[in-house]
Amino acid sequence: MIQRLRHLTSLEHLNGACIERLLDRAITMRDACAYGTRKLDLLAGRTILNLFFEPSTRTRTSFELAARRLGADVINFDIGFSSTTKGEELFDTLHTLEAMHLDAIIVRHKQSGTPEELVRHAMSGVAVINAGDGNRAHPTQGLLDALTIRQHRPDFENLVVTICGDVKHSRVARSDVHMLTALGAKEVRLCGPAELMPAQEEFPRCRLYHDFDAAIAGADVAIMLRLQKERMAVVELPDEAAYFQHYGLDARRLATAAKGCLVMHPGPINRGIEIASEVADGAQSRILEQVGNGVFVRMAVLAEVMGR
Repeated sequence: MIQRLRHLTSLEHLNGACIERLLDRAITMRDACAYGTRKLDLLAGRTILNLFFEPSTRTRTSFELAARRLGADVINFDIGFSSTTKGEELFDTLHTLEAMHLDAIIVRHKQSGTPEELVRHAMSGVAVINAGDGNRAHPTQGLLDALTIRQHRPDFENLVVTICGDVKHSRVARSDVHMLTALGAKEVRLCGPAELMPAQEEFPRCRLYHDFDAAIAGADVAIMLRLQKERMAVVELPDEAAYFQHYGLDARRLATAAKGCLVMHPGPINRGIEIASEVADGAQSRILEQVGNGVFVRMAVLAEVMGR
């Protein structure tokens, strides 16, 4: 069944065919705009709002580039000077913005579930795209990770993928698990300190590890996660050197993974804590490819939800 998207708030309910279609469209967008050197007019005359309640450099810039390369007008909403700091309710802000005849709102918020709430309260035909909500979802990150993997290893049914770090607080981990499950990955391993790991019942199809040496052995893809210190309650963790010793990806550990194991990270990287510089900058690193793919994936999503 073909799933047509009016909004994109999560990958949880998308099937593999829908995800593959978005990835194919991202490649089409990449080629049509000649890797960003040529603008398209697909969304000419449309207006897109970046509504970010949390700091962001990579994601907001990526969405802005994507929208502008499609010919849309982009407004960056400055929360620091908005009425929300004066006590205005979020949905009052939404309706005020809708009155300005927006076509799409890209939202990032610290509260999980905010994008769905905006969809439920919207009174116009505005499309809502989730750029990250709390620790719940970051769907375009999941899609760009899928595209990066597919460019090197399209045989998802044969892949063993290890996701290591602060899984408990990571919206990237959740979206990646949804993506990998939909695309039929052979095995997904989640690894981290006990304090940063979710309950098994939240991820019934994944294998949970506390020993990173065991989790990385034979893996085809290693996705390292940033420590989400801003989302943690009081959590007792080892110091940075001890964390790297137990859960950092270095050349020794990478050598135990499958030959050609793809190294990925959503950024920003904490070098020497989550990943060694020699690995982050090494031949197997796909981190900069992820950044580049993010623009084309977001172009595809914008084109999809805005109906052209």
